[in-house]
Amino acid sequence: MLEIELDGKKVSVPEGSMVMHAADAAGTYIPHFCYHKKLSIAANCRMCLVDVEKAPKPMPACATPVTQGMVVRTKSEKAVAAQKAVMEFLLINHPLDCPICDQGGECQLQDLAVGYGGGASRYAEEKRVVFHKNVGPLISMEEMSRCIHCTRCVRFGQEVAGVMELGMQNRGEHSEITTFVGQTVDSELSGNMIDLCPVGALTSKPFRYSARTWELSRRKSVSPHDSTGANLIVQVKNHEVMRVVPFENEDVNECWLADRDRFSYEALNSEQRLTAPMIKQGGQWVTVDWNTALGYVADGLKRVKAEFGAAGIGALGSAHSTVEELHLLAKLVRGLGSDNVDHRLRHADFTAGQGARWLGTSIASLSSLDRVFVVGSFLRKDHPLFAQRIRQAVRHGAQLFSLNATHDDWAMPLKGTLTAAPSAWAQALADVAGYVASAKGLAAPATALVSAEAEAVAQSLLSGSQKAILLGNAAAQHPQASMLLALANWIGEQTGATVGYLTEAANTVGAQLVGAQPRDGGLNAGQMLAQPMKALLLLNTEPVLDAADGAAAQAALEGAGLVVALTSFKDAAVPNADVMLPIAPFTETGGAFVNAEGRVQSFHGVVQAKGETRPAWKVLRVLGNLLGLPGFEQETVEEVRAEALGDVASLATRLSNAVQASLTPVAGQAGLQRLADVPIYSADSLVRRAPSLQHTRDAAAPVASLPSALWQQLGLAEGAKVRVSQGAQAVVLPAREDRHLAADTVRVPAGHPDTVALGAMFGTIAVEAA
Repeated sequence: MLEIELDGKKVSVPEGSMVMHAADAAGTYIPHFCYHKKLSIAANCRMCLVDVEKAPKPMPACATPVTQGMVVRTKSEKAVAAQKAVMEFLLINHPLDCPICDQGGECQLQDLAVGYGGGASRYAEEKRVVFHKNVGPLISMEEMSRCIHCTRCVRFGQEVAGVMELGMQNRGEHSEITTFVGQTVDSELSGNMIDLCPVGALTSKPFRYSARTWELSRRKSVSPHDSTGANLIVQVKNHEVMRVVPFENEDVNECWLADRDRFSYEALNSEQRLTAPMIKQGGQWVTVDWNTALGYVADGLKRVKAEFGAAGIGALGSAHSTVEELHLLAKLVRGLGSDNVDHRLRHADFTAGQGARWLGTSIASLSSLDRVFVVGSFLRKDHPLFAQRIRQAVRHGAQLFSLNATHDDWAMPLKGTLTAAPSAWAQALADVAGYVASAKGLAAPATALVSAEAEAVAQSLLSGSQKAILLGNAAAQHPQASMLLALANWIGEQTGATVGYLTEAANTVGAQLVGAQPRDGGLNAGQMLAQPMKALLLLNTEPVLDAADGAAAQAALEGAGLVVALTSFKDAAVPNADVMLPIAPFTETGGAFVNAEGRVQSFHGVVQAKGETRPAWKVLRVLGNLLGLPGFEQETVEEVRAEALGDVASLATRLSNAVQASLTPVAGQAGLQRLADVPIYSADSLVRRAPSLQHTRDAAAPVASLPSALWQQLGLAEGAKVRVSQGAQAVVLPAREDRHLAADTVRVPAGHPDTVALGAMFGTIAVEAA
């Protein structure tokens, strides 16, 4: 540690620190624009000039290393004069448009100009003009004349998002921040550039000119999308959500948000919101009151139970629902005498047992790993904030390996890849296990094949100190998911690596903890969507888009008896629904999510419910009362949570990735296999209805990706279309060549209306030129 004197106070900081770090440690504020604690030091705004004893001129605090005994004055006459001079230069070309600037009221330049700016400018020359740029539907670059060239946005792209989408061109007064040859900004983390911009140059395009910052009330919440559980500040005006920004939590999302966390709020104000109960009569939807709707549902469930028995009743809930909602859904179904309840709609293997699958380590520890092996994940799009943490680990020297049927650009260097068709993933893990066993003088758990790529993974995992094997969404949804987990557990045990699931949704872990899956021989999601049920309750889910086999789900729903959809949207993809009950999205209800690391995060509703919308937990509680079931007397969401989770302090003991499964891979299936990712903006009902997200590049229409050999065999050229068949169904899709794709694999996205007619996400597929 080095000791310096800062404004007369002694401060100790680690060797290699800058004066700015010492000031942060001492609680002393030094004005700055380009410095940010999460980004590299650029020292190009010069606002942080300070007076360092014996230095001939003021020095930038962000880029001046501390030395033993250094004396620094941040508020001396010399320092303040230098800071005021810099401010004068920054304001020479800045437009005087604060009254109409979206950044007004939360602008760093505005704040510091009050303290360091002059009352009038000495410059009478014309101000420079920088033309606006269209960089996509999320970020507005309409007023780039405001830019002060702090380069925070440029450094964020390079260092955090991993993609340098913005840069500076020209020199002097002709300098400007722009994209490369007119391209758009397409990173899944791009919205963070808006937060980082200290002036009004980069603003939110969906929020633009819709409210002033001082008109907004700010309320904390938690993201309902992926399993990070990102902490949010939801900004509200006139009982409507106007904007979402990050709430800083170093252990969870740091100070970042994924774009779907930030912009999906648009769906909350959608015209497609369901705001009153509706019953289908004579093929037409009729709006009714709550008593009529709930009475209709209760009578229908009683009639089905009396006529067909409780086994004919089932319930499917989304893991984007709260623990309270999923707990009461499971309790309701079990109270009727059925065990047919599940949240795992996209899964194909339901033999993994009752343990609550989780990350296996803390989210924060992902940033400090030195060995990472990711199995079956579209990491960057499935889990943008986890990918960002792993990207930081790789920047500091971590070795990253991936096992998948293809290898997307994760915006970070991979040490190695194992490319195999989905049915061969278990064998690829067995190969890694074989090399680990050989190195440790143990018997291999399964027959291993020679593979230089598998050997590299094994050697990497046998070295290093902090290491993790992470199973992604595709590994969890795989037909051999239990075997993949068992093999990963064996490798982890022998190498000292933690093993865990990245987990699919905001509350996947919570859904398991509250028992929203069969316990005593009930039907699982796959079985309930493979046959028509006599009565089916659907909580916050659109099975046709959310199921592993969309075509089978559609057929099952169309043949089902009573179908009750608890949904926030009247256009929900629920064929043959008889009743739609309007339930509150996360901003209009209280509840809790349990994220991938097992952290319980509760939140309250931030706006009034629209129309006759009601929190789903209240709807289920009243339904339980109408059915005469015991245990539905809760008055508050906190009561339901306490019942659902029990002793929160003991949750860690209920998280387990242990599994009893065969370790012997079966032979890979013949023919072409489908690999199905769920596009980032097709993952849940909110992002599907957020207009700005649906206009991004990531929301483009599905494309069939073909391996090079098949591409050449079919004689395809750029712009070609192919007919993709699964079972009796076929769709025509644009085609593209994917040189990274395993030879006998075709990638066709799921969760999208264009591909819903096809079969299972991991089924056999046929392709021919259209």
